[in-house]
Amino acid sequence: MEIEHMQPYFFGDIGCWVERTEVHKAASLGQASQLQHLIQSGASVNLVAVDSITPLHEACLRGQAQCVQLLLDAGAQVDARNVDGSTPLCDACSAGSLECVRLLLDRGAKANPALTSRTASPLHEACVGGNSDCVELLIAMGACLEAYDLYYGTPLHAACVNEHMNCVKVLLNAEDQ
Repeated sequence: MEIEHMQPYFFGDIGCWVERTEVHKAASLGQASQLQHLIQSGASVNLVAVDSITPLHEACLRGQAQCVQLLLDAGAQVDARNVDGSTPLCDACSAGSLECVRLLLDRGAKANPALTSRTASPLHEACVGGNSDCVELLIAMGACLEAYDLYYGTPLHAACVNEHMNCVKVLLNAEDQ
């Protein structure tokens, strides 16, 4: 497979703006052997697609833990933000991938990234998705229970509105401690 050599337009320190690359596609589809081949052939793991999606975002959105591991091992930026301000950890929490959440946190992902006007915290994302295992892990890693999002309110509000009672219980039990 030939790797495309394009004239990049550099954006900040994260990479450059391109359409989805083969690395993005392999990460999204969970094609770990293809991804490993691309990385070993010199493909960048931090190229940013036009919507600021990195291959790590793609892998986290789909819960592709093996690809997340490969990307992190190859130097993927753990707290990269997409056009909406979401980090890979937000995406892994939304997808409910506890394994991806663990990998990201183990590599230094921020459990409490600064909130923007267009994004929620990882804890909000886990509560909206009803992913109580992710909620528990985030709380254990110091996620802020009182983080306030313009659209969702607190994580507890998000869990209640979406009727995710397991998340509500985890949050209430954490508040009692």
